[in-house]
Amino acid sequence: MPMDKLWNKNYTKVWVANFMLFLSFMLLMPLLPLYLSDTFGANKQTIGIVLSGYIITTLLARPFSGYIVDSFPRKAVLLICYSVFALFFAGYLAAGSLVLFAIVRTLHGAPFGATTVASSTTAIDVLPSSRRAEGIGYYGLSNNIATAIGPTIAIYVLQFTDSYKLLFALSLVIALIGLIINCTVDLPSKPLVRHHSKLSMDHFFLLPAWSEAIVMFCFGFSYSVVSTYLAIYGKEELDITSGTALYFALLSAGLILSRLTGAHSLRSGKVVRNAIMGMIVSLMGYTLFAGVHNEYAYYASAVIIGLGNGHMFPALQNMFINLAHKNKRGTANSTFLISWDSGVGIGILLGGVVAEAFGYQLAFWMSCIVNAIGVAWFILYARNSYDKHKI
Repeated sequence: MPMDKLWNKNYTKVWVANFMLFLSFMLLMPLLPLYLSDTFGANKQTIGIVLSGYIITTLLARPFSGYIVDSFPRKAVLLICYSVFALFFAGYLAAGSLVLFAIVRTLHGAPFGATTVASSTTAIDVLPSSRRAEGIGYYGLSNNIATAIGPTIAIYVLQFTDSYKLLFALSLVIALIGLIINCTVDLPSKPLVRHHSKLSMDHFFLLPAWSEAIVMFCFGFSYSVVSTYLAIYGKEELDITSGTALYFALLSAGLILSRLTGAHSLRSGKVVRNAIMGMIVSLMGYTLFAGVHNEYAYYASAVIIGLGNGHMFPALQNMFINLAHKNKRGTANSTFLISWDSGVGIGILLGGVVAEAFGYQLAFWMSCIVNAIGVAWFILYARNSYDKHKI
């Protein structure tokens, strides 16, 4: 019996539109610490505070996003959220002071959080059920490829033009292209959730996934500390002036390779095995980054973390989806992202404080220890909880 088609027309469109969303975002993400330092003279702690603002609003938007995606027509929600997300890039062009930039960056987190929930839920809706686990893994490639090429494009644009304004404008155009693509997606009719009872926590957070959420929090924390202070650390302590683009390219190459090689085992239902294997490999990468201070370890850690995360993330997202009924997929996706964002936000904030007070090495060891806690928690408790509660 032939397998259902994975790359159908609508899945491909949602995939490309999500790629555009993350490409517009990743053009700016790795260079914003340098922009704040070069343009406004911000120190490490100030950079951490400014950049953590968008995580706070992203986090606040996530639970309501899942509720709205499950309760209203998904295409309408997706297009409204994506439109607002795209238009916020114009705000960076207009922000002429550190305070204004901080306000725009903070507010931008809300439509980003809502759009990613709506987009990932839409992708799941247009996938055939027999290929869903595999399709979720491939969907993540849109993020990974954008992460790989975004910083590279940004750095080359900055080197040749010395213009952050051009980068902001380029992000705006790319996001608008993604919006146009999403306008052409045809979504199947789905029953919407009708809440007859009073609002409660389970309308906004997938309660059976609480133990998996702790795991995602730990991994978001560790990733954010490394990725946020990567460029400044490389420049100030390793004399790597343009290594950020190569680091993210190697990280994404590892992510892409592991997602491709892990697709078969996901299709076979081996999500827990994929998750554990990815977590252990990723932890090895963080340990190398924190423990060995030279250019070779710097780049090698990128590949190792990428290989680990590429196995781990689609497996964990499938676990969240498998813990939810089909009319709660938006809530499952938002819970998956809420737990990651919580870790990222606190990681950026604490990473800046620790780096300013004690140096980068202690900040990176902190991220490594939190990552190890997440691995231990999953192996000792969360995987058994998943087996007990999965649908």
